[in-house]
Formats: sequence, C-alpha cells, structure tokens
Amino acid sequence: MTPEKLENLAGLVAEKFPNLTVEREIEALVLRVEPEQLIETMTQLRDGAGFDFTMMIDLAGVHYPDREKPLEVVYQLLSVKKNHRIRVKVSVDEDTPVPSIIPVWSCADWWEREAYDLVGIRFSGHPDLRRLLNEYDFDGHPLRKDFPLSGRIEMKYDEKSGRVVRVPLDTSRTKLDPFKRPGREPYAQS
Repeated sequence: MTPEKLENLAGLVAEKFPNLTVEREIEALVLRVEPEQLIETMTQLRDGAGFDFTMMIDLAGVHYPDREKPLEVVYQLLSVKKNHRIRVKVSVDEDTPVPSIIPVWSCADWWEREAYDLVGIRFSGHPDLRRLLNEYDFDGHPLRKDFPLSGRIEMKYDEKSGRVVRVPLDTSRTKLDPFKRPGREPYAQS
C-alpha cells in the first residue's frame, strides 16, 4: 500500500474508531480491539462507507506466554475495491473467549477451529467448535510455546498385544548429544 493510501486509511480509522488503539507496522495498519468490540468493529469495517473490507484473507492464533493476555487472534482484511489491507488484533487470557466472527464472514469457520485446536483460543458463539487437525482426545495445543517439542505421548508397536499402542513419552531417551551420532564416530571438533 502506498504511503498516501496508508495515511488516508489511518485518518478514516481514527475518525470512525476514536476509542481503538491504532498502530502502524511496515506498510500496514493494525487495529487493537477488545473482545466485546470485535463484532461491531468487523461489521463496520466490512459495511462502513470508505472501508469496503469485503474479504477476510486470514485468521491466525498466536501464543505469547510472557504477556498478561497470552493469546492473540490476528485477522487480515482486504478491500478489493480500494486495494487496502488492515490487520485487526484481539488479545485475551486463557479464560476469556473471543466472539466468533462467522456471522460477519462465514469463511472464518475452519480458521477459528484451527486456532482453537492448535493454540487453544476459544470462540464464543461458534456453531461447531471442535478439533480440526488433531485427534479429539489429543492433550494440549501444539502451537503453544510451552508445548513440548516431542509431544507427550508416542506410538509404538507392542509385541504382546500385536498392535500399535500409545504410551507416555520417555523423555530421558530423547536427549541427544549433537556431537555423537548413534552407531558412528563423533563429529570432528576443531
């Protein structure tokens, strides 16, 4: 987006949303919204005069474990008519759900399910909030920063029962020395 377009969009956003925090990133405008303001803000961005953000391009869940509100939902919106883009961010704690924006953009359905499944962000008012990529009995949310890299369980073949079973992961075996390769001489160190 050109600097002139960005300035015009920033002025329009400041006029229409005086109580929201507006940030500028490189060639992008970012609106910070509280959960209770989300539906009204998104509807205004879609239908309001001068905005025409008719497409939601993306929705992503992010985990920042050191923040007071560690979970964040980031929406990317596009105005095809005006060639504008805007980013809307909502930060919440683990107990606060984010309102589902499916009434505004129906395409948000699977993206909200993905954010719930992988990051653990709950969406109030979602018609079918269940896991999308992981098994229903999966423990945890794998895109959180505190999720163990190797997971919590492992699948292995049990010869006694003759089938694949789940067992808790034995982390004592997973620590490898980067200079020792199994069955080979260690790397040459200089």
